[in-house]
Amino acid sequence: MASNTPDRSNPIPPGPPDEGQGSVVEERQLQRVEPPRAYQVVMLNDDYTPMEFVVMVLQQHFHHDIDAATQIMLKIHHEGRAVCGVYTRDVAATKVELVLAAARRAGHPLQCILEVA
Repeated sequence: MASNTPDRSNPIPPGPPDEGQGSVVEERQLQRVEPPRAYQVVMLNDDYTPMEFVVMVLQQHFHHDIDAATQIMLKIHHEGRAVCGVYTRDVAATKVELVLAAARRAGHPLQCILEVA
């Protein structure tokens, strides 16, 4: 049943009227944050690295399935270069180093570079 008496179980004591004196209001400034630049990892063609090795590298380091890896490898073979993936700068640089290290370990002259997307 509703009553007309105010709820006094948690009274808030009235304070002196402030009227905004002594208060500091800081205006919020919008910050413009640009997304990080994108970099593409580009693999270059050579006459010595086996196609199977390129497909394997594309699968292991760029997580392409066999069909996508084969298509990228054929583009590298026919056009001389192809983009393997687009990443932030640090990730792209790491991918380039991993590919170059794998190629060196296998004795292949495969080249991989980083370009601004």
